[in-house]
Formats: sequence, structure tokens, C-alpha cells
Amino acid sequence: MEIINIKPKFNLQNGSFHIVVWGCQMNVYDADRIRDLMRASGYVELNEPNNADVIILITCAVRAKAEDKVFNQIKNWRHLKIIRDDTIIAFGGCVGSELAHEIVKFDPSIGVVFGPRTTHRLPSLISQYRSTGQSVVDVSADALEKFDTLPEQGLRGPSAFVTIMEGCSNKCTYCIVPHTRGQEDSRPVQDILDEVLNHIGHGVKEIHLLGQNVNSYRGLGEDGQIVRFSTLLYEVAAIPGVERIRFTTSNPMEFTDDIIKAIEDLPTIASAIHIPVQSGSDKVLADMQRNYTSDDYREIIRKLRLARPDILISTDIIVGFPTETEADFEETMRLVNDVKFDLSFSFIYSVRPGTEAALLQDPVDQNTKKQRLYILQKRLEELANEYSKGLIGSTQEVLVEGFSKKDKSELKARASNNRIVVFEGDECLIGNIVKVKINSVLGHTLKGEMI
Repeated sequence: MEIINIKPKFNLQNGSFHIVVWGCQMNVYDADRIRDLMRASGYVELNEPNNADVIILITCAVRAKAEDKVFNQIKNWRHLKIIRDDTIIAFGGCVGSELAHEIVKFDPSIGVVFGPRTTHRLPSLISQYRSTGQSVVDVSADALEKFDTLPEQGLRGPSAFVTIMEGCSNKCTYCIVPHTRGQEDSRPVQDILDEVLNHIGHGVKEIHLLGQNVNSYRGLGEDGQIVRFSTLLYEVAAIPGVERIRFTTSNPMEFTDDIIKAIEDLPTIASAIHIPVQSGSDKVLADMQRNYTSDDYREIIRKLRLARPDILISTDIIVGFPTETEADFEETMRLVNDVKFDLSFSFIYSVRPGTEAALLQDPVDQNTKKQRLYILQKRLEELANEYSKGLIGSTQEVLVEGFSKKDKSELKARASNNRIVVFEGDECLIGNIVKVKINSVLGHTLKGEMI
């Protein structure tokens, strides 16, 4: 990836750009593909927004807090004169799709608004704005159109994201994603395999498959038959050079036995699986329209641990859903203690306009929600620390990602169980999988020595 620190003195075909990303791995994937697209269109990337001709913002709409961050960032950059009168702001991601024309009404100086399905049109949208001076809003397209028109992937390092599907067809009452990314549509198997092969050719060792509900993948095979996610896992694992596979994110109601069998059969699948549960209360799960019970979830975890005894399970949990009582929260805590989650994400419910849950009465005050979140996060932190300490003395296969940020004499790597590991080693190890003995724990980071 070509990144420079200052505005170049030579003439570029189209200028320079800087990109900022908020939100999930799918937004990170979209940002990387935009980088490929902008470079292919004659732009050079700057690693700071100062002096960039185009500032591209990839946004998240899952929570209001994430949505607010992007508008605050624009305001701050204007105050600091980083955004000039001639700077083109391209506002994209899920908020771009969610608010569309409302963004331009809120801030008429924003030049381009695009969505997750229209990233491939960005250079032409920028050109249109440059020629007319009028804001351009384009957020609608066929789900898979962008994959057919984006250029070849650039360098990614030792690990690469590959989006295997767009959108989500679930009807969770709290979630805005079906409104911003549209209904589910899976990419053809061969398109995914070709993208994986391209990454492997660039030295990638780890492939991270992405989807809003990745395990509901149903893509077309070469014979015209529908291929399920478990089969795709076998296909990707069979590609020479793929040394590790991760996938995010999974819905429990689609975590079927054939996927668990693939995890048992394929040692290349990482020993860290993320399965959002959202709540431990069956009543709240029903109100969320999650279509499984807490015991259904427990059974999935039981089967996974039989298939892969060393597997670590992480999750997402929403605290303070409008119908959540104290008893419901206690059920969530019981599930947490039964499953013993590893590193997990938890947050207070955020009202998203246009969702069913936004219409519900919410009798629980914010202080109560904050207290519940504190109790939950404290317990999740304790469990994660217990897992970390339990790894002392073990040998972990780690993918070396680069240098440690805190100590450049050490390398930073990621274990199969998703723990960050630092150890002393030569730069030539970057991009390779090596064995490291774990000697101590520093927060959630493990410190070790190469074997």
C-alpha cells in the first residue's frame, strides 16, 4: 500500500486521499477495497488528513455513539483547518446508507455520500462533484455489483479479510443493518476462492471470512448448486498456502452441526470463535427476535468444545434492552458464568430509528443500565484474565504481524486463540507462523519466547 506523509510536489492524475474507518471488520474490508480502487484511479494515499484532497469516512450505524463520532470528527477537523474549503469529503459506510440525503441537509459542504453497496462508484462520484460543485448522493446498488467491478486486491500483510456475502435478512428488532446493507446475498464460491488465491499470492497466511451472518452463506458453486458455509470452509482450507482461517460474525440460529464438524476436521480454523448471544434471557431473546433460546446457545458451545477442547468463545451482549428486567439481567449473568466467555464485547442498548425496538417503552433508567454493564464487564474481564493466565507455560502457534508498538525490539504476533503475543525475534519472521512458549501475561497480551 502506498502511503506518504506529506502532500507530493509532483502532479497526480487525481490527487491525494485519506481514509478513516469506524465500526466492524466489514467496514475495514470496504476501506481496503476503496484504497485499491482509489490507487487504481490515480490517487495517492496520505497517512494523515492534512493536505489530503479527498477525505473518505467509512462509518458505522450500529450504535448512536459510533454515528456521533464521525460528525464530531468532521467538526474538529474544520476547527483545526485540516478540512479546507476545497477539501472533498466523501461520507460512506452504513451511516451514509442510513441517512443518505439527510447528511447533505445537515452539512451541505459534504461532497459525496455513498453506501456499502456503492463503494465501487466512488471515483466517478468524486469526479461528478468536482465538475458540478453539487453534492452527490448514491447509496443503492445490487448487493454483489461492487465485487464485479472493483480492481485486484493490493497488499494486505500476513492476514486478509474476504467478504463472502453482503447484507442481512434477519429481523432482529434492535438492529439497523438490514436497513443499511440490505438483504442477504452470497458471492459465488469461485469469486471468493479467486480472491483468496490473490491474497495468498501476495504472501497472506491467514484468511478472515466476513459476513453480517457469515454462517448463513449460500453461494453458487461452479455446478450451479447452492453451497453452504461449511463446504466453503473446506474449499478455502484446501487452497495451498492458507495456514489459518477465521470467520466473523456468526448467528447462533445458523451455527449448524456441519459447521461444527468442519471446525473439528480442519485444524486451519482458528481456535477462537465469535458467536454473539446478545442476552441470556429467553424473554429478551424473543423480544429481540433472535430465534433461539439460552439453552440452544449452551448446546452449541457444548458441541464446539467437544469438537475442539481448546476453543475460546467470545460474544456480544446488549445490556438494557427496553424489556430487560433485573431478573433478565441475572439470566444473562448466569449464561456468562455457564459458558465462561473469553474476550467479548458488551454495551448498553442504543436506540436506532426505524427499528422495531425503537417503538418499545423503556422503563429502565440509564444509571441502572450503566451499573448492569459494569457488573457484566467486570465478570467478562475476570474470565478473560483467567484464560490468559491459564496459557502460561503453553506453546502457541502465532502469526507474526509486525513489531510491537511499545517495544520495537519485540515482535507482535497473534495466536490461533486470538491472543496478542510479543516476543524477541528477527524481522524476517514477520508474515510467518512460528511457535512461542508463553512465559507471562501483560493485561490481555501474552509475553513469550520463540521455540
